[in-house]
Amino acid sequence: RPHPPGGLAMAQQPTIPRAGTFFVESEQQRANLERLQRREQQLAEVYSKNKALCFSGGAYQKTHPVKSARGRKDADVTLATPCVLGVADGVSQIEDFGIDASLLPKELLKHCETLGMEQLRPDAKDGAYRGPIPLVREAYERTSPTLGSTTLVLAVLDNSTRIHGKLHPMMAVISIGDCELLVLRRLHGHSSSLTPVFQTEMQRIDGHLQTPLQLARVDGRIDANFHDGITIEVIEKGSGLYMISAYEGDIVVMGSDGVFDNLFTDEVADIVNNVLRPGTTYPIEESMLAYAARRIVEACHAKTVAGPTGIMPDAPIGRGGKVDDTACVVAEIVELGECTNGNWVQAGMPREYDEDEDEHGVMDFLRCGAVCNATDNGELDANGDGTSRRRSRRSKQRQPKEEEEEESSSEEEENDRGMCCVA
Repeated sequence: RPHPPGGLAMAQQPTIPRAGTFFVESEQQRANLERLQRREQQLAEVYSKNKALCFSGGAYQKTHPVKSARGRKDADVTLATPCVLGVADGVSQIEDFGIDASLLPKELLKHCETLGMEQLRPDAKDGAYRGPIPLVREAYERTSPTLGSTTLVLAVLDNSTRIHGKLHPMMAVISIGDCELLVLRRLHGHSSSLTPVFQTEMQRIDGHLQTPLQLARVDGRIDANFHDGITIEVIEKGSGLYMISAYEGDIVVMGSDGVFDNLFTDEVADIVNNVLRPGTTYPIEESMLAYAARRIVEACHAKTVAGPTGIMPDAPIGRGGKVDDTACVVAEIVELGECTNGNWVQAGMPREYDEDEDEHGVMDFLRCGAVCNATDNGELDANGDGTSRRRSRRSKQRQPKEEEEEESSSEEEENDRGMCCVA
């Protein structure tokens, strides 16, 4: 037989078996059609039930023990309001220049809260909300002339989005630096466990652990070439921007680098599942969400303590983790209730807001909540050995590790700041 074009090699290639289409009998076809119709009906019911949503959350943070011993101020700040969640991690190094490292992140999140309430409340004017980037830019501009530097992750719940004419709430997330956000969802009904469905990425310059992308305003003592336009460019061109569909019952976990450098994604999910077990009463009490945040922070610091055999626990940043100021917010997405006296409330669970102001003329961002009275008597070891190893943060499999330098630190007394959040 003559060979086909391409020669003998092509002729010797195995042929791919092909199966014809089989006839489907009437009864089987009818049953399949009924299943398809039921599925279409179920999806239609889900979409028709979509309604305005809001956040209900709690927060917890702990001060770096070494920084506390040196008189350093905890510059982590958290925000938990019905429309905006946030974590800002102030850069403590600028305290060497006489600058309060916590002031810029405090004012930044305060303005994010104010703008969020103005732009996202149910009775806001059409077009008031233009996205998370303009919101953060305006919040930053309002902080002038406050000096400082901070990383940031911010989540905004937008109830104005519609798909095919039906309400479809979306969560917009903006990140600058190495704070992160994780979304957990019960994929198989209320009785199933929470499963990670989305996570942001850290932004670190050249991948270096100590040089995250930052939102800053400094003077000539720190950087003679700095001007606000640099930070505006970081916000508009360098920030990570994500859009995620928001569903009632989703759990949002956000934290500083002290959380996600010390805990793997599956470890965070396991902690939350141990606190918010399948079948947990809905909506979840804010005290339970704050407790979940506390458990996460405590697990982060436990990574710096050697086990019974003397072996340091494994962590994304390497064995022994990293002792750091650690802040965490855990929030549930719930149905939005009525807007009364200018305040949002989740359906069936009223919220109260304190209008007190601090010495800087802004709301006291480090206000303590229900679990603030609980204290930890245990001390946490830094136990640094001068080295650290890094591997993939999102893989449950143990990956090859690369050696990196890490600052060694000694055992110091821990200062517990309790649950500190904006409400």
